[in-house]
Amino acid sequence: MAEFTLPKNSVLIEGKTFKAPAGATNTRRFEVYRWDPESGENPRIDAFELDMDSCGPMVLDAILKIKNEIDSSLTFRRSCREGVCGSCAMTINGKNSLACTKAIDSYSGTIKIYPLPHLQVVKDLVPDLTHFYAQYASIKPWIETQTPAPADSERLQSKEDREKLDGLYDCVLCACCSTSCPSYWWNSERYLGPAVLLQAYRWLVDSRDENTGERLDDLEDPFKLYRCHTIMNCTDTCPKGLNPAKAIAETKKLLVQRKLG
Repeated sequence: MAEFTLPKNSVLIEGKTFKAPAGATNTRRFEVYRWDPESGENPRIDAFELDMDSCGPMVLDAILKIKNEIDSSLTFRRSCREGVCGSCAMTINGKNSLACTKAIDSYSGTIKIYPLPHLQVVKDLVPDLTHFYAQYASIKPWIETQTPAPADSERLQSKEDREKLDGLYDCVLCACCSTSCPSYWWNSERYLGPAVLLQAYRWLVDSRDENTGERLDDLEDPFKLYRCHTIMNCTDTCPKGLNPAKAIAETKKLLVQRKLG
């Protein structure tokens, strides 16, 4: 019978515990994944007991408090704090989300914070998104045209055509959906994943783009598009409330319609 073992440095160990300040009565416990590739040590889980009377309301506020007041070596990404940049994507209590948009009070008990799953970790809560962004670039996320631009105006579109982009342009490329997708875990080298496919559909339905045929040709591939098995994790976890699964289904529909003429 086959035996499988995990690499030695993949086994989590118990880390440090940082108690709340003396006299704190309103406390919450946060368990945070820590890993420094330069240390040569296994990943660990550090526990932080925070005084919530001196902490902001969002999970990102707690992470910032840990870094600013307890352990400055904690490494993570963040920028806008408004759910717009997608930088602070991480796994919070088992579900991918944006730390800046998740209220601490929306969770009960200990809050467990890990980096996005199934990606190489750069350090602590920072995953390596190099491949993800390369896949995004591969779909040519910009308007491609064949005809000259109007001499005295922009390329215009009707109100109805503009509404077709709602729920598509809103994507902030946080990678929460792609890293929650089992098909992407198994085939990420060839399957584009829900986030990139949603972005691809955004350009397919843009009335100003004139390269629809070429875009469809590029997606008509057994792995790039058709590894989606409609598991729906992507739609369930999207912190912006978007529906990547629908965008993927609509792309498949466009390909079928083209074949049928």
